[in-house]
Amino acid sequence: MNQKNSLGLNNCFLDLDDPIELFKEWMDEAKKSEPNDPNAVALATSNKNNFPSVRMVLLKDFSKNGFVFYTNLNSQKGDELKINPKAALCFHWKSLLRQIRISGSVSLVADEVANTYYNSRGYESRIGAWASKQSEELNSRNDLLNSIKEYKKKYNDQNKVPRPPHWSGWNLSPLSIEFWLDGDSRIHERLKFTKDSRGNWIKSLLSP
Repeated sequence: MNQKNSLGLNNCFLDLDDPIELFKEWMDEAKKSEPNDPNAVALATSNKNNFPSVRMVLLKDFSKNGFVFYTNLNSQKGDELKINPKAALCFHWKSLLRQIRISGSVSLVADEVANTYYNSRGYESRIGAWASKQSEELNSRNDLLNSIKEYKKKYNDQNKVPRPPHWSGWNLSPLSIEFWLDGDSRIHERLKFTKDSRGNWIKSLLSP
């Protein structure tokens, strides 16, 4: 029989009042069980006509201040976030039968933060950030490959590839975080944290 926490939920929900702490616990478990990219997360944005779009990105950092991912700022998601700086994230870990949904507002990370992460990437990835006009149409695949070759010539010193001005990170500052656990007969367990006007987290149970 599964152990329960004080709310009557599976003990994997623990008894924490800070959702960031609980997120860390669940992410650490996912790192042990997921075969590929436990930090992969679906990012939902919307354009000026309120039409939504979603794609997978990789979470690169998180703290009490928010959840950070990086991208070309001129990509579709970059353009949409400039227009509507509100977004949602959804993690789903099949190995654990768990899901986390996060929604909030986004802002760009500081330049020094973006520089540090960019410089930690491999040479090919740094060149790719220059060569790819993300989300724009290509006449042919060779156009991209030729662009990569040209930037490799321009930045042939692997230790000196500057960060493109159009490439940076977004930080999603959460207003709500929901933890979900698969249950028998679709009777799932859901715990939602909502931030109030004073910045405090309020816990509530949700029906499956």
